[in-house]
Amino acid sequence: MKTLVIVSHPTPQQSIAIKALQQVAEAQDKVTVRHLDQLYGTDSNAIDIAAEQQAHEAADRIIYLYPTHWFNTTPMLKAYLNQVWTYGWAFGPEGKALHGKELQIVTTAGATEFTYSHAGLIEATMDEVLSPMKASALYVGMKYRAPLAFYSAMGLDEASLDAMRSRFAANLQAPLGSQRAD
Repeated sequence: MKTLVIVSHPTPQQSIAIKALQQVAEAQDKVTVRHLDQLYGTDSNAIDIAAEQQAHEAADRIIYLYPTHWFNTTPMLKAYLNQVWTYGWAFGPEGKALHGKELQIVTTAGATEFTYSHAGLIEATMDEVLSPMKASALYVGMKYRAPLAFYSAMGLDEASLDAMRSRFAANLQAPLGSQRAD
């Protein structure tokens, strides 16, 4: 099983949690990591669509790793999806390149898990915030895995970072089909 991890962070130099998770992914066998902001900066027009599509085609599982940014993907990841998931490749009558592959979102949030609850400030769960990604995955025929969310990610101590790293490493090693979302 090959896994592709697409990383995006609008301020990678300030990243602690995403950087730690990226390092975990880079240490795994059969995992390819592509950091959008390191590859392309903030210029979405620089995205090498053919290279990104090829990376997706070579993978069985695709993980998008990013901080939840104003209850959404990062701006670069959104631009990336708009450009890489093209008609005739990802969807449409001939667009089957992603069909049958697993998609998982791994995200961090600065807010607490309670904030991402019906009783919390935004009155929505992380699963609900991520519903556009789930809908996109299902639309192109992917199998949507349960997301992995890490809360209170700003200012983590080393013990919390270690727990996060361990959980993500176990997630990367889980077999295909083991974490389907409802």
